[in-house]
Amino acid sequence: MIEFSLLAALLAGLLGGVHCVGMCGGIVAAFSFRADGSAPPFRLHLAYNLGRIFSYALFGALAGALGASLKLAGFLPVQTLLYVLAQLVMILLGLYLAGFNQWVLVFERAGGALWRRVKPLFQKLLPVKTVPQGLLAGMAWGWLPCGLVYSVLVSALAAGSAPSGAALMLAFGLGTLPNLLGMGLFARQIQPFMQRPGVRRAAGLTVAGFGVWGLAALLWRTIAG
Repeated sequence: MIEFSLLAALLAGLLGGVHCVGMCGGIVAAFSFRADGSAPPFRLHLAYNLGRIFSYALFGALAGALGASLKLAGFLPVQTLLYVLAQLVMILLGLYLAGFNQWVLVFERAGGALWRRVKPLFQKLLPVKTVPQGLLAGMAWGWLPCGLVYSVLVSALAAGSAPSGAALMLAFGLGTLPNLLGMGLFARQIQPFMQRPGVRRAAGLTVAGFGVWGLAALLWRTIAG
């Protein structure tokens, strides 16, 4: 089921752009100007996002390793329980993206204390002038408390290993790349479209559908087995 999880994570990142536009708009705006007031080149925007995705992959590796250690410790049903939890979180995440609940904001508030420690480092890196500086700023950006990221991390926890968890969060990060990279370059054109109610509902319900599909697949395997 790892291939299915990777696809779900990729599409959650891609369709979650309706959340990213609002959540990261301020940071993207901070990245959109250089010290001389000019717009940064494409390579700097790419560096910001690659640094951010690297942080996501690191989080995924740590979550996957934690899930694997719980299994090795003798918690036999842990993988199934984590899998069910991951699908339920995916459903709730989709409903949030569709505008039907606000539960993800609980995760964001919980991560606020950590971001307050990282934020000063992030601010020292601005304005970004070089690609290495952009990578570091992007890695710090990855620590921004985001309910979307935290929700997908639950799936990384259920991935069963550090490499699988890293791969899942990498897929998610790559899914967010078109929206956030595009927002940095074409913010005025993208934001109105992504905030349309119909776009939000379609994206959110698609993400929720992956969670429903995952639970149905587990139920089928249980009955068939």
